[in-house]
Amino acid sequence: MSPLSLDPPTALDYFASLVAEDRGFALLEAAIAVGQDEDPRLDPQSVLDEIDALAARLKRRIAADASGMQRLRLLNHFFFAELGFAGNVNDYHDRRNSCLHHVLHTRRGIPITLALLYIELANQAGLVARGISFPMHFLVKLHMRQGEVVLDPFNGRSLTRDDLEERLAPYRRRLGLEGDFDVPLGLFLQAAAPRDILARLLFNLKEIHRTAEDWPRLLAVQRRLVLVLPDASEELRDLGLVKAELGQAAEAAADLEAYLDREPDAEDRLALTERLAELRRSDPPHRA
Repeated sequence: MSPLSLDPPTALDYFASLVAEDRGFALLEAAIAVGQDEDPRLDPQSVLDEIDALAARLKRRIAADASGMQRLRLLNHFFFAELGFAGNVNDYHDRRNSCLHHVLHTRRGIPITLALLYIELANQAGLVARGISFPMHFLVKLHMRQGEVVLDPFNGRSLTRDDLEERLAPYRRRLGLEGDFDVPLGLFLQAAAPRDILARLLFNLKEIHRTAEDWPRLLAVQRRLVLVLPDASEELRDLGLVKAELGQAAEAAADLEAYLDREPDAEDRLALTERLAELRRSDPPHRA
């Protein structure tokens, strides 16, 4: 009898295990794991260890009886001034800005990746920090005894209510959320769920790769999105369409068929039915 052979788990298998359940959702580790698409040799645990080492440096400077505001001031000086984390204003759309291991080393990123690092250090420093999926620009919210502090992780600036209203105004105008349809500011400042934060990170990469027509990288991101948002039929559809671009006709057809089964009244049903027929013609069934 030949010995049982088990294939080692793939990077995607590992990612799937991290995002399978909402309870205990490993947001930081999963976000780091996204970088394995860019660097297959990346060890997420080593990145977690680097972040923990930074947190340990910060905690050694904080007195046990330090107030929340003292902790916040020390954190901000450490993160923005000493370590030099800041937004990548020179190359904002560089795909590596969405890779936490790259941001950790270059000290440059986009709001959501900077926020993930900032939030981890804040929480380890005894603060309560959460991410805010604010329109167009991810923010951080800290719960303090004096009230909430909303911070822009791109530059470390604390934002007033007027600042936030000003940033929100173009979005409200674009969606008609004014006058009788006005939505209170507080609804835009709710803490985002970990799964939603990870999805937003992946959506950033999805847009970058789709704009560049980088189908192999888009395929990798789309596979992760289907795992993070298993009930989002449109992500399954987009996975099929990317596979079609890469000539994977049989797999693309299976995904599009599954989408149409899920969404019998989809507005794009006719177009996708025609696309499905094309894929089947290009990949006829094989005879035994």
